[in-house]
Amino acid sequence: MAVDQDKLMDFLHRFVGDLGAAAAAGNVVIGDRLGLYKALAEKPQRAVDLAARTGTAPRYVEEWLRGQAAGGYIEYDPAEDIYSMTEEQAFCLTDPDGAVYAPGAFQLVLGALRAEKQISEAFRTGSGMGWHDHDTEVFEGCDRFFRPGYTANLLTSWLPALDGVEEKLRAGARMADVGCGHGSSTRLMAGAYPASTVVGSDYHSGSIEHARSLGGTYEVAAADSFTGGPYDLVTTFDSLHDMGNPLGAAKHIRSKLAPDGTWMIVEPYAGDSVAENMNPVGRVYYSVSTFLCVPNALSQDGGYAIGAQGGERPIRKLAGDAGFTRFRRVAETPFNIVYEARP
Repeated sequence: MAVDQDKLMDFLHRFVGDLGAAAAAGNVVIGDRLGLYKALAEKPQRAVDLAARTGTAPRYVEEWLRGQAAGGYIEYDPAEDIYSMTEEQAFCLTDPDGAVYAPGAFQLVLGALRAEKQISEAFRTGSGMGWHDHDTEVFEGCDRFFRPGYTANLLTSWLPALDGVEEKLRAGARMADVGCGHGSSTRLMAGAYPASTVVGSDYHSGSIEHARSLGGTYEVAAADSFTGGPYDLVTTFDSLHDMGNPLGAAKHIRSKLAPDGTWMIVEPYAGDSVAENMNPVGRVYYSVSTFLCVPNALSQDGGYAIGAQGGERPIRKLAGDAGFTRFRRVAETPFNIVYEARP
């Protein structure tokens, strides 16, 4: 076998970078969970000082700081042996309600990886693994990963982009938030439009129990069996591609809409071809989808497994097959695309 040494070194550099990122993931979650990032963002500190401020062991903190600095997540001044954070690092690592919150994404991925043995077996058998069978870190991490994007965009750009919907919500409308998970999107809409009513639903009873503890109206129900209506607005946030029978869900949503109702579909950002998704965002979504989205869909009846990088084409087709006559893309971010479907 003839090996090109330059290409080999390029691959080894990529491998080392990926290995470092994988090994560092747990340290990001630890830094978030123990308050290390928040304390360090307040001012530059030595390891012993940060340990004292956070009630942690200095030797562990020292090693943690070194790894974080080597990865570019914090800064290191070797002359003074002091660590610090830039405004940009603090923005991404310390504010769970900000527009970007990296620790939630790492928590989601680490939780998903705990199912490696089950997913390996699913590769052999072709079987699935339901969302409810995953580690609880998946449910919390998923909410913490997606919530910042919803907080930054849902009320300011996504809902305003829908045809005539905001006016209805201000005046008083009925909304159903399907596949709501921990209910962050449900609570955002309920708080912004007090004249309207919104009911969140999810088939995962544990997530609904958590959502209820934070306030709001919810029911344990799958996307093809939620109750109520007719609704002026039905929303699905990053959930349609996870379903084994998304067409059944789309038909049920269509049946629950008022004649002039709207279905807002928020899905992961993706192109329609595999080639279009050969980029860092596509890599994240394909990798997570292998552990979460495709196994969940294959665990259900219906015959679908769209995955997190299906793109617009299958979503448009589902809407048309379910009886929606109008479909358009209304907004997008680096992580999401928003569609509007109407009867």
